[in-house]
Amino acid sequence: MIRRNILAGMTAALALTAVQGTAALAENPVLKIGFVGVTSGPAAAWGISNQRSMETRAAWINEIGGYKIGDVTYDIEIVSFDDQKDPKRAIAGMERMAQEGIHYVVGPNVDNGAAAVRPVAEANGIMYFPYAFPKELYTAPASNAVLGMVANYQSGPAIYKYLMAERGVKTAAFIAANESDPLSQRDSGRAAAEELGMEITSANVTYQVDTTDFTPVLTPVIRTNPDLLVLSGVSPANAPQLIRSARELGYGGIISTETAQDAQVLREGAGDLANGFISVGGASTPEIASDMMKEFVARYTDMFGEYNDESNTKVYALEYILATLAADPAGIDDVEVFKTAMDTFEVPNPYMKGDAVMRYVGMSSFGQRRQVAVPLVVNVFQDGEFETLFVAEVD
Repeated sequence: MIRRNILAGMTAALALTAVQGTAALAENPVLKIGFVGVTSGPAAAWGISNQRSMETRAAWINEIGGYKIGDVTYDIEIVSFDDQKDPKRAIAGMERMAQEGIHYVVGPNVDNGAAAVRPVAEANGIMYFPYAFPKELYTAPASNAVLGMVANYQSGPAIYKYLMAERGVKTAAFIAANESDPLSQRDSGRAAAEELGMEITSANVTYQVDTTDFTPVLTPVIRTNPDLLVLSGVSPANAPQLIRSARELGYGGIISTETAQDAQVLREGAGDLANGFISVGGASTPEIASDMMKEFVARYTDMFGEYNDESNTKVYALEYILATLAADPAGIDDVEVFKTAMDTFEVPNPYMKGDAVMRYVGMSSFGQRRQVAVPLVVNVFQDGEFETLFVAEVD
């Protein structure tokens, strides 16, 4: 009888411990933040960088006890949806976020996907942070989208000015995939180059995204002998193929793009032929990275076994969402409150040294604050790695 009572007591104690442990694990309410973007196909690197950045930061926040918004501390859960770079799937992804009651979503990563989800976001009270450039997404009467990076019509002129001043570039040619995003970026890039006084030698050659032999595509462009060859809106998968073909055709000028790229993909696809390739990088350099940014990179690398420089930019969206909600907790359930908070929001930037701040910008480009302030870092690929070419800011 005594032994039976002891066993019963031990069982009850273990059960109580289990309940207490479960309660401790579930002590914080969960705040869900969505991601809708491309994580498969030629442009997968863009969305994978988004998703991994969010998951790394969420895991870090949860590990240290959660994120305090007002009087409540939340665990952060990332709900992800691969839209496969298909606008219809992007709509389905945003509808899923609405069904789960999620009010804050990062993505999509391309222009047509970001435009496609706008009606769903506006109808369901969702703020979304696309990596897409159409100005109409961020210009009134639109108000639910926030540009998560520097746009090509902001980075392009900065790159062209630099190359004109430092490399003596006078002529440029543009080539783009036959899709809405790259074509739009080509047109805005050409307009910016012409406004700066560049001569455009070619800007009407396009290619299909599934092209495997770029030699016949590039041949007429290379014959115009431009100082600068711009790969407008090029995906990380196509960039090394185009670079390799251009170099094998004898092109010795500068090659650039206003889209972010993946160093590993360039190494594997083009090797030393990619040396000198200029692209927009992540929003950090070793010179300006804070200890928190360095820890983020280390945690990301530990979680996924590799790191993508573009995540120096992609880390910001989740941070902006949470910090803005902390500025006015009522925004958790009401995006109109969030929008109001954006106008005066300003907090120290934890990912940069010095007195840098996180704030919303975009007045010059959009007439309202619908862009996160991240540094414009322009990289040059050299011997398998990205090196910083220059750093600038946008308003």
